[in-house]
Amino acid sequence: MTGAARPRPPTHTRDIARAAVRAELAHVAFELFSRDGFDKVTLDDLAAAAGVSRSTFLRYFGTKEDAVLAAYDGHDRRTADALRARPPAEDDWTALRRALDTVIERYHEDPAGSLATTRLVRETPALCARHLEKQHGWRPALAEALAERAGTPGDVTVGHTVRAAAALDCLNVALDHWTASDGRLDLVDLLDEAFAALTGA
Repeated sequence: MTGAARPRPPTHTRDIARAAVRAELAHVAFELFSRDGFDKVTLDDLAAAAGVSRSTFLRYFGTKEDAVLAAYDGHDRRTADALRARPPAEDDWTALRRALDTVIERYHEDPAGSLATTRLVRETPALCARHLEKQHGWRPALAEALAERAGTPGDVTVGHTVRAAAALDCLNVALDHWTASDGRLDLVDLLDEAFAALTGA
């Protein structure tokens, strides 16, 4: 063996490279789904359009649905973290509403892209079902964050879970109205209105 062995790149560098490839594959997939229709596009079509093998594509996304729903990755963690960071004196319902601002940030950053993604998800039964299934998994994280705010970590009550579920329903209702308006209505106002409807405000 001649020369020094090449050091392995730092883990974070590999993670950044992997995230970049994943984002590019997701972009290619979305473009193809938007053009040809989600149900008509196969995994082989996606791999060919991205210039990779089917097995490579599957290393990044296990299903076609995941290639679209990657846009929502990390929302549960960011929302739960934001919820924990809310002022202790703030009531749970207000804290949940403010924590959801982390979710709707991307809708302000890229309204057109967010609208197109939301519409594709809402109008494709397989995507909508998978999205709701994944979002159902947010509830435990939010309920646990509420328990921590109450000073009882690990002791999640029915009330915590109900409030978490109701907050997510408010988000979905607001997004439905926002999508139906072609993005003309203000998503923040819609979310405020949905939360207010459950308090009688």
